[in-house]
Amino acid sequence: MLKKFTVSNYKNFKDEISLDFSKIGEYSFNMDCLSMRLIYGRNATGKTNFGRALIDLKTLLYGMFRNDENSVLINADSQKDTAKFIYEFQFGSDEVIYKYSRFENRNLCDEELYMNGEAIFKCDFKNSKFDFQGLSIIGAETVNTNRYLNKDEMDNEYVLPFLRWLINNTTFSDNSVLIQLFEYVRKMSMITVGNDLLYSNRDFREDLKNPVYLQSFEDFLNLMGIECKLVLQELPDGQVELYFSQNKLVPFYSIASNGTLALTSLYQKIVSNCSLIYIDDFAAFYHYEMAEKLISFFKTKYPKCQFIMTSHNTNLMTNKIMRPDCLFILSSKGTLTALCDATERELREGHNLEKMYISGEFEKYE
Repeated sequence: MLKKFTVSNYKNFKDEISLDFSKIGEYSFNMDCLSMRLIYGRNATGKTNFGRALIDLKTLLYGMFRNDENSVLINADSQKDTAKFIYEFQFGSDEVIYKYSRFENRNLCDEELYMNGEAIFKCDFKNSKFDFQGLSIIGAETVNTNRYLNKDEMDNEYVLPFLRWLINNTTFSDNSVLIQLFEYVRKMSMITVGNDLLYSNRDFREDLKNPVYLQSFEDFLNLMGIECKLVLQELPDGQVELYFSQNKLVPFYSIASNGTLALTSLYQKIVSNCSLIYIDDFAAFYHYEMAEKLISFFKTKYPKCQFIMTSHNTNLMTNKIMRPDCLFILSSKGTLTALCDATERELREGHNLEKMYISGEFEKYE
């Protein structure tokens, strides 16, 4: 699992900002939300950018990013020419730290991997300096690193991460820490709720042909307070259409409310074997009771998944479903502070966190 994530000089985060899952308070309630973090922040504080930074690792290890015309990577006020990313993981008794930095064009500047405090490798692409002395620690001492360094095999416009190359060119056992790391990263995702409300995923409708999956989706909607019966029918052209079953069949996507469509969008994006999900603008389309039900659903359905959610819905700022060390404020200055660290009071289960927030108790950290 991810223990801690740190990024600096990325977009609006000039200084170092971290989210630490291992830092928890001495609270005895809501122990089932320790793998969750709910982040609040005024508009334009960088809640979306923080999610993009966190998911950058998946892009690095599974995708080939060249230039991103729709995004500025480096902080505009900084004199530094790279953005730095640090990921700290815990897999069983093993601690893994992976660091790298990117230039404006997203090419790698450097890359480092540590396991239990020992350096596995260090790559300084800017100065063409490489240290692979620690590969024996992970049983990869026989790997031919000259193949990786061979200029003829490397794309001059793209620096291939050594970690990605190493995993794809070395035989590791299934319980290898690096395999666990790679699998964890593959299952990371970022979701923006409601950005495609009218979008009907064709694969999703195909999945609904399975009666078990259709029933599961129907149960989910009913659990969220949307009482309905769903029917799937095949059209003359071979496509399938989803309906509400009332006195007559009513096309689902034509009559469903924005809240229902947002729920549908969220449901079809979350998969059962996810490792970490960053849900941006969580609860934007939901009544606060439905949002609470969603959080309870996540806790029950995905107990092994880590959730990070951003929201403006202060009704969720409550010890009824969360706790002060899992609720955070992202400030315009680029700081991320847990509620329990944002006041001189000792926050307890009986405190009305929403009322304290609205009254300005945590204002200096906004």
